[in-house]
Amino acid sequence: MASLVLSSLCFTSHKPCSFTSSLRFSFGALTGSRFAAPLTVRFRPEKRRNGRIRVSVYSRASPLVFRDLDADDFRHPLDKQNTLILKAIPGLNELGRALLGTVTEQIMLLENIGTSVLVSKDQLPELHKMMIEAAGILNIESPDLYVRQSPVPNAYTLAISGKKPFVVIHTSLVELLTRNELQAVLAHELGHLKCDHGVWLTFANLLTLGAYTVPGLGAFLAQTLEEQLFRWLRAAELTCDRAALLVAQDPKVVISVLMKLAGGCPSMADQLNVDAFLEQARSYDKASSSPVGYYIRNAQTRQLSHPLPVLRAREIDEWSRSNEYRSLLKRATQMNVVEKV
Repeated sequence: MASLVLSSLCFTSHKPCSFTSSLRFSFGALTGSRFAAPLTVRFRPEKRRNGRIRVSVYSRASPLVFRDLDADDFRHPLDKQNTLILKAIPGLNELGRALLGTVTEQIMLLENIGTSVLVSKDQLPELHKMMIEAAGILNIESPDLYVRQSPVPNAYTLAISGKKPFVVIHTSLVELLTRNELQAVLAHELGHLKCDHGVWLTFANLLTLGAYTVPGLGAFLAQTLEEQLFRWLRAAELTCDRAALLVAQDPKVVISVLMKLAGGCPSMADQLNVDAFLEQARSYDKASSSPVGYYIRNAQTRQLSHPLPVLRAREIDEWSRSNEYRSLLKRATQMNVVEKV
């Protein structure tokens, strides 16, 4: 069966994720910010007279909204470069549209409806509000959101020909992250939709699959396309980390997500240190700066679908201090209460 790749938050797989025959699915204060202090969400338990615990959720102050935001405003340079290469592949767009249609899309949609929980204003309303707010900040229509039972912390997005996109988050990810971090994950997935990553991802993977069936040079061609696909995948993830920062508006929130995905668990979450993780990223850069280290680093990442967590953390830290990011903040406006829903 054709292998259809999903844009995923945290998998660093060596092969594209695929659908099997049963269609089971295989993601401090802001520098230069207008805010005077870090924006946090606190969960305060209060005991009722009957002994039960009531949890009060304190939302962050109104965030900045990017009303005229275009995907290229935050797209990573490597993403731009590799997207142009994919667009230049002859027949990619035509092949994808010929092989994918409403039937395939409907099968995938029904799979999620049947095995996950669809989030709405009446079902998990806090998650619904977080998605609506994140979509508003990025100036994109909010997709459907599903919560799926899984011990593997992950989130992913599916969009076929730009129709009925949806985001899926795993229950273990909800348990691992704070509210702000979870919204950053949703923003990361929205970044894939904002940049049309899902469409190009599927088209490129189908072309690779078809190339393997061509006699002679088919296998060589497929391998070449596969390497280009992984190169593009890694670049696309860097773009979506930027989308996460545009919504979180605090680099430490995004870096904390990456750190927890690398080696976090709920019982140790309060002991994790973002600054120490960034120092770890710098030590990795230093260790891989020699010719031998550079070769090993390339060999390690060549077949990965995602950049290494420490490299993603370093990238988002650097972009949060860039003129490009500051320029976007200057264009933004404050979200009002009505928009927050």
